[in-house]
Amino acid sequence: MRLLQLALVFFLSFSYLSADAGPAEDFQDLLDETWEWQLTENPVRASRLGDRRFNDQWTDMSLAAIARRFDQQKTFLRRLQAIDSSNLSATDALNYDLFRRQLENSIDGHQFNDHLMPMSQRGGVQSLESTAETLRLASVKDYEDWLARMTKIESVIEQTTALMEEGRKTGYMPPKILMERIPDQIASQLVENPETSPFFKAFANMPDSIGAEDQARIQQLAKNVIDESIVPAYREFSRYFNQTYLPASRDSIGASSLPNGEAFYEYRARTFTTTSMTPDEIHRLGLNEVKRIRDEMQLVIDELEFEGSFADFLHFLRTDSQFYYDTPEELFEGYLAVCKRIDPELVKLFGKLPRMPYGLRPIPDNIAPDTTTAYYNSPAADGSRPGYYYVNLYRPEVRPKYEMEVLSIHEAVPGHHLQIALQMEMEAMPNFRKFSGFTAFTEGWGLYSESLGYEMGFYKDPYSKFGALTYDMWRAVRLVVDTGMHYKGWTRQQAIDFFKDNAAKKEADIINEIDRYISWPGQALAYKIGQLKMLELRRKSEQALGSNFDVKAFHDALLAGGAVPMEVLETRMNRWLAEQLKKKAG
Repeated sequence: MRLLQLALVFFLSFSYLSADAGPAEDFQDLLDETWEWQLTENPVRASRLGDRRFNDQWTDMSLAAIARRFDQQKTFLRRLQAIDSSNLSATDALNYDLFRRQLENSIDGHQFNDHLMPMSQRGGVQSLESTAETLRLASVKDYEDWLARMTKIESVIEQTTALMEEGRKTGYMPPKILMERIPDQIASQLVENPETSPFFKAFANMPDSIGAEDQARIQQLAKNVIDESIVPAYREFSRYFNQTYLPASRDSIGASSLPNGEAFYEYRARTFTTTSMTPDEIHRLGLNEVKRIRDEMQLVIDELEFEGSFADFLHFLRTDSQFYYDTPEELFEGYLAVCKRIDPELVKLFGKLPRMPYGLRPIPDNIAPDTTTAYYNSPAADGSRPGYYYVNLYRPEVRPKYEMEVLSIHEAVPGHHLQIALQMEMEAMPNFRKFSGFTAFTEGWGLYSESLGYEMGFYKDPYSKFGALTYDMWRAVRLVVDTGMHYKGWTRQQAIDFFKDNAAKKEADIINEIDRYISWPGQALAYKIGQLKMLELRRKSEQALGSNFDVKAFHDALLAGGAVPMEVLETRMNRWLAEQLKKKAG
């Protein structure tokens, strides 16, 4: 009823601005309505945030719904432009600009039709069961909602197939080299015994608070849905994918080979880096960073008195058994031990820490072979679920010990969990900023955080130090290979070879990384661009303040505004520095 009332108030005409309301009230009303609309239109995101109203629904991904949402975003933008931002407070003026920018980016990106390529080797309709990991499954109602969602998977698959078919007809097709990874992922859903389905995992160990009778009933319902609806839907999808879609996927890898592809990649470079840098400029920056870090790596090799070339040292790191655990269990315990050592060191560098904790989980087995070394999932907004740092335990012989410190610092603390959880706890910040942001900041902070390992007492072992440099090199390489493949005509093998020549990561991991960049054009550019800006701002503050520089105050100020574009961050921190200089002068 509330949504219907909102629709009547706001959508029947453009008389939505009350004669009595001022710009601040109009703007707040628009933010509130847009946020509610976003949650309604994206039930899966709402569930992740802890809003349980739509836990029995999936996002409508029909072509009609996508077109409708695009039209609604244009309506929201027109309404925003009708508000006189010159009469807003400084805080609201910034919110106005960031909200406008997000709307414009989304609207501008619609023309490139990447929604017609709705799946990749890293996830999609073939792994819908992973949604359950973001839910609070604690009551009978929680499980019944998830069961209701499961009954609608056939419709989700049909909508996804329709998008893929439209993409096939219009030339928006993903690279075949990526699609060849997906048949095995779909096959994991084609089970004879429902209890071996990835979807049954959520029901295998139900909480004791649910009675035995309800547990048995719910588990039987789950088996029925899997057997009678989910498996048949995936079996039909498997036929379509293997017989029609996979053979038609493109042999090229670069975004530039898509319709209007060069403009698409230029758009992605701008939005992910929040700068006006061209792909060619980013490519050159990457080459310069690779050279700089390579020189630092050589110093570590010299310190170890290693006899052999740079390539020989990388081969040694990739092949010597001393650098690897024997079993997934040992690897997981190793990650736990690293995290326990990191947590107490945070007070050295931060005055404010998040209230929400984080946990460690293995990446699910059905996607682990085709995904990256680790990733992070944010907490639920209602506090019902902590943040989770996911680590890849598949083939421990390719997961070196010397990267575990730097990886954990990036993905957990003081990297993603610290920054994202703090942002989610900023009560005065509007929801569109509290629960989202700009990749250059978020990933730039994660990469900047890696450098803080030195200050927290890590990377003492030369190999761990080389591991930290390897991760910095990894992100510099991204600038080169991402622009190379998507804009400058590089082959996949050329990108793999460049990566192997400059970083100590194992070939299997390198291949997964390169394939990730192919499937996600431009995203990999954000890390280095954001990190370099944050390092620049810190150096500037240290030089200006000298002995008065307080690293805790700097970090607290840097994070206090949430994830923002780089030019906004620079303006904020310049203002903070001016205030610190006034205090120093006083």
